[in-house]
Amino acid sequence: MLRVLLARLRQGHRTIAFPAGDPPALSDRFRGRPVADPGKCAEGCRDCAEACPTRAIRVEEAPKRVTLDLGRCLFCTDCVEACPEGAIRYTQDFRLATRSREDLLVSGEALRLAGALEEKTRRLFGRSLKLRQVSAGGCNACEADVNVLGTVVFDLGRFGIQFVASPRHADGLLVTGPVTRNMQLALRKTWEAVPPPKIVIAVGACAISGGPYVDHPEQTDGAAATVPVDLFVPGCPPHPLTILDGLLRLLGRLEDPRARRPSPAAP
Repeated sequence: MLRVLLARLRQGHRTIAFPAGDPPALSDRFRGRPVADPGKCAEGCRDCAEACPTRAIRVEEAPKRVTLDLGRCLFCTDCVEACPEGAIRYTQDFRLATRSREDLLVSGEALRLAGALEEKTRRLFGRSLKLRQVSAGGCNACEADVNVLGTVVFDLGRFGIQFVASPRHADGLLVTGPVTRNMQLALRKTWEAVPPPKIVIAVGACAISGGPYVDHPEQTDGAAATVPVDLFVPGCPPHPLTILDGLLRLLGRLEDPRARRPSPAAP
């Protein structure tokens, strides 16, 4: 036991400062938000769209525009390797979560990041949020990165966010996987067991759009076909920072000017 304590003292403080201070350094191999430069596209070229395994890329000619569906994107490199002009690249931007599915359709302009919950709901969940995780047919990659949030590096509990065993003790659901047919009823019953008000968070391409299984008859193309979704966190799987960033934005701990809605005019 003494050796364990000494080893822990030598390790020092391991919890990242996020969201305070500069964003943590990520590996050079990290694939963050993809961006497309239609100015580099050759006329009539659709190589990137044809190479995409989930049809996450749409190319329009007049005017030239490339639309990326981050909800379908698997963050593979098939499009990058297929493009002869290098018009698509991955950035190091891990901020990807949005409140609506439509906001994940990006064509050059800045991504509209998730805004906070409505004030009344935010007052309830802002300092204590209990989530029940539902793996609805996932491959365990998203589930693994969700579990990483509980380690000493991220320490999700310091934000008042915890995972619980029963939906009756939860404030909402965190769903992973494409929601297979044999999990659809289980997901619906779990959602119904959560006392209102409640929220749903879809984590990963599968939970948003079906991912690599999109349009397969044995799954439902994501959680939104079964339960209402309040936060979409894209990725395959999303980095733990991407998940944490989305959760904190949902709770009003982080704010992006592009996510703000105009206040109603005073009477």
